[in-house]
Amino acid sequence: MRPPTIRDVAERAGVSKSLVSLVLRGSDQVRAEKREAVLHAVRELGYRPNAAARSLSEQRTRTIGVLLHDLRNPWYVDLLDGLNSLLHAGGLHMLLADARLNRHVGQDPAGPFLELGADGLVVVGTLPDPAALEAVAARMPVVVAGAREPVPAGVDLVANDDEHGARLVTEHLVGLGHRRIAHLAGYGAVADLRRRGFEATMRASGPAEGALVEAGDMTEEGGYRATVRLLARADRPTAVFAVNDMTAVGVLSAAEELGLRVPRDLSVVGYDNTSISRLRHLWLTTVDGAGREVGRRAARCLLDRLERPGGTGRVHLAAPTLEVRGTTGPPRTD
Repeated sequence: MRPPTIRDVAERAGVSKSLVSLVLRGSDQVRAEKREAVLHAVRELGYRPNAAARSLSEQRTRTIGVLLHDLRNPWYVDLLDGLNSLLHAGGLHMLLADARLNRHVGQDPAGPFLELGADGLVVVGTLPDPAALEAVAARMPVVVAGAREPVPAGVDLVANDDEHGARLVTEHLVGLGHRRIAHLAGYGAVADLRRRGFEATMRASGPAEGALVEAGDMTEEGGYRATVRLLARADRPTAVFAVNDMTAVGVLSAAEELGLRVPRDLSVVGYDNTSISRLRHLWLTTVDGAGREVGRRAARCLLDRLERPGGTGRVHLAAPTLEVRGTTGPPRTD
């Protein structure tokens, strides 16, 4: 049995095919009774629009490519949720790809989206060669979300204000009375901004000599190793600000292994407010990087560029907030 067509819907509803098309596109130029007749016929017949045919007629696929720097990053969950909510409301669908996996197999990360004829591309996180986006941006609207590296002209960048978020952490720890504070740093532009915010606030708050910076790789294991080194110092810190939540989990593991109680002996702060930080047995103080808002703003930028192509790329920064939980407190005085 053949599937119902738009002609069948028109005949059942007693209207023209062009009016059915208007109803299916959500046009407000159709009278209420005609709209209801068409929708009733669609339900009765079980009609589903032919996406391929619609793409040919509209010269659009209504799909948006989303290229993730690393699918394993838990912060991307909230960002994707915000991104998808607005794209879906605009009648668009996401297609996800993992740039890390594509690089391992020698594939151009954005290539599949170009081949599929996606209407636009959202790049989530840092890519090793942002200049490679120039060729893609010449063929479709591109928005970069959650990264701070330079992007080609005409590409919008949406991110969290990382430097301000680091200031919030440092002010919180200094306000609790900590004077020896360590920052477990990372790599890339985002991590550099978080380090800059930490160091500037320590200088401005007075205890600049108590600021320690330890290199890390933004992983749990890296956080563990760096913390072991820090806590072996004679002037060990009383608080640690980790570049992200995964690093902070490594800090907590090292502190526990060394017999230190958090926050009595060591205060710990992460960054990103991932689901990990909200686990009850961790209850990590962290910075909410406004991931959902970053995703929504990225979607809005893309929708705007689909409606009005061209123009100079813009930078949009979402305001972070500090989530104070159970891993920070005043330093010991005994």
